[in-house]
Amino acid sequence: MWVVISRIILRFRLAILLSVILSTTFMLYQANSVKLSYQMANILPKTSTVFHDYENFKNNFGDNKNAMVIGVINPNLFNIEQYRAWQNLSKEISQISGIKNATSIENLSLLVKDTISKSFKATNWYNSDLTSQEEFDKSVANLLNQPFYKDLFYNEKSKATILVVSINHEILKTKEREELIRLIHLKGEEYAKRQNLELHYSGLPYIRTVDSIQIRKEITLFIILTLLITSFILFLFFRSIRATLISMFVVVIGVIWSFGTMSLLGYEISILMALVPPVIVVIGIPNCIFLLNKFHNEFKGHRNKIKAISRIINKVGNITLLTNLSTASGFAAFILTKSQTLKEFGVIASMNIILIFLFSLIIIPIALSYFPPPKRKHTQHLDKKWVNASVVTLVKLVQYKRTQIYIVTLAIVILGIFGIFKVKTTGNLTDDLPKDGVLYKDIKFFEQNFSGVMSCEVLVDTKKKNGLMKISVIKKIEQLQLVLDSFPEFSRAISIVDFTKYAKQTFYNGDTSFYTLPNSQEKSWIFSYANNLQNDNVLSKNIFTDSLNQVARISMRMSDISTPKLDSIMEILQPKIDKIFDSEKYKVTITGASIVFLNGTKYLVRNLFTSLFLVIILIAIFMAWMFNSFRMVVVSLIPNLIPLLLTAAIMGYFNIAIKPSTILVFSIAFGISVDDTIHFLAKYRQELIARKWNIKRSVIAALKETGVSMIYTSVVLFCGFFIFIASEFGGTVALGLLVSITLLIAMLANLLLLPALLLTLERVITTEAFKEPLLDIFDEEEDIELTQIKVKRKMT
Repeated sequence: MWVVISRIILRFRLAILLSVILSTTFMLYQANSVKLSYQMANILPKTSTVFHDYENFKNNFGDNKNAMVIGVINPNLFNIEQYRAWQNLSKEISQISGIKNATSIENLSLLVKDTISKSFKATNWYNSDLTSQEEFDKSVANLLNQPFYKDLFYNEKSKATILVVSINHEILKTKEREELIRLIHLKGEEYAKRQNLELHYSGLPYIRTVDSIQIRKEITLFIILTLLITSFILFLFFRSIRATLISMFVVVIGVIWSFGTMSLLGYEISILMALVPPVIVVIGIPNCIFLLNKFHNEFKGHRNKIKAISRIINKVGNITLLTNLSTASGFAAFILTKSQTLKEFGVIASMNIILIFLFSLIIIPIALSYFPPPKRKHTQHLDKKWVNASVVTLVKLVQYKRTQIYIVTLAIVILGIFGIFKVKTTGNLTDDLPKDGVLYKDIKFFEQNFSGVMSCEVLVDTKKKNGLMKISVIKKIEQLQLVLDSFPEFSRAISIVDFTKYAKQTFYNGDTSFYTLPNSQEKSWIFSYANNLQNDNVLSKNIFTDSLNQVARISMRMSDISTPKLDSIMEILQPKIDKIFDSEKYKVTITGASIVFLNGTKYLVRNLFTSLFLVIILIAIFMAWMFNSFRMVVVSLIPNLIPLLLTAAIMGYFNIAIKPSTILVFSIAFGISVDDTIHFLAKYRQELIARKWNIKRSVIAALKETGVSMIYTSVVLFCGFFIFIASEFGGTVALGLLVSITLLIAMLANLLLLPALLLTLERVITTEAFKEPLLDIFDEEEDIELTQIKVKRKMT
């Protein structure tokens, strides 16, 4: 098959090259329309109870993820001039196109009793025509004395206040949100400069927009850095501008296609998807190294350019396809998860890994066929003293220091096992944000002054219409609120309880001593007054109950806590809820954007563990198919599992938590590191045939042959992933650092432990089945005719 492929590539090289250029031009056009993702990642499946609960909440009470929050500490806020400035900021922002409303302390209303219409009416808390500071201070004192509004929009202790900006949902789906957020920020900073104050910004729309802008910057940075670093390394290895330019041409095409396929499939660029183009560069370069190395080796041997080009397709194409399939498998495992975000990432990454293999196999031979034969200086890299010295050292260690290799390996395994028990799981909102960044500091500002910005909602379903009209039910909700208020992670809870208390206080002419729940007799009068109250942004019974008066809503804000912390809170909270509400008569649901996010993180981590297990199983089956030997599969997995164990231990010892960004490390690194194992074992089997089953000589020969390429590719992979430490996102930094470390350890394991195991267990591993694998891999020392290439159907 590969002989036929090589003939087709060389015979129709011009047509194939033009086809690649034309199709890449089309993909470049498609790439221009790829969009950034501005929405929270769709992690939970639609069958999830948590997802279903939040959808029900949104249907009854609306989506609360569209609010941006602006906060400030201003001790002189209630100076008339200062207050007017804050009032004007609210008005200016509310007039921006795309803003539904801007709610601040300015928009708060006081209830008054109208005995003529037998209703409550909402009035402004101060006279808008007021010019006397003394009169204004009285109004302020009256407002701050209202128990209903305590700590909602103003923190008396810290003198902090907030402005909540509700944004049109449709604009948040588009790129226009960037301009909208910029305008809000511009208005805010103009106010801050005039008043000599510092404003703080937060809320999911703001965080997602800032993150998305940063992702766009980083994807460009990473592509440029990977291209520069890998091209520099290639030039150091080959000392050839020609080889470097050919390789860069291949990976640039790969990058264009990665964006093009995203656009064609309708996927948006998320923080995860942004990693694909630079990863394609990093994975594509080793393909180029193997092909160019083989070409230079062949040409050095017989000085025939066309024969050398034909042989790199015949002999390296097969094994390179297998290694790329194993790498793609590491990413494709994410497709099997139930998370849409991971599925999209798995599809794009695995698809483009195969595409970059095809481009390297097509473009490099065609490019070499057009260039003149290499000169002596182009093949001198094959005789690099430091590389050869490194390989000689490895051979000596494998031959004479196997005991020491096993002792070091055992020590690593023991340290790894201890380290694993120190690994913690997390997944809070600020996990990946730089701790010295403005975004993180602003989130902490709202946490310290208003217990956070992430919403948490508790829904009490009475399971019958007008079930909330009973005072006994409202008293139960009050009990639950007292329980919720005992958790420092939650802000003050507000519900129909607070509204009912305020209604009673208003019924008794605003006397705050009557801020209590009414008795059964008072209830009928107060509810009749309250039912006639017109809707208000802040003050309305409809905000706290559904249209049937069946479901009550208890609203809170929640601090930036981790998933384990949330679990521990729920373990304490749930029994107390069950004690207050009979589960047969009531359904109590805890939901909100914060609950969805934290449960999504937990679900994602669980799915990623599953995908890692699937990757290992998939690659084990793949190895069994290749080598037809269970024992060889076990031995081949050991050098690739130990680096994962050590990486997990490093995470434990250095307090790097298990979270979505770090758990990705294991599947990705395993899929890539097993490539070296495949290269080594394929060469080892070829050497066994050539050396008449002399195991020792075959192992040493395979190590000498593959060692150079393994070192080259590992250096490229290490440097390529290491550039992710330039990210502003902690998760991306951890991913780059941990994958780099894992691949480095895997290289050493494949160069030392794997050959040592083969020599120690030589008679046990090298069975008759291994001598006759299902898949024949080309012997690089001999020409093989097409008739000799066959797939055997039976395992022995």
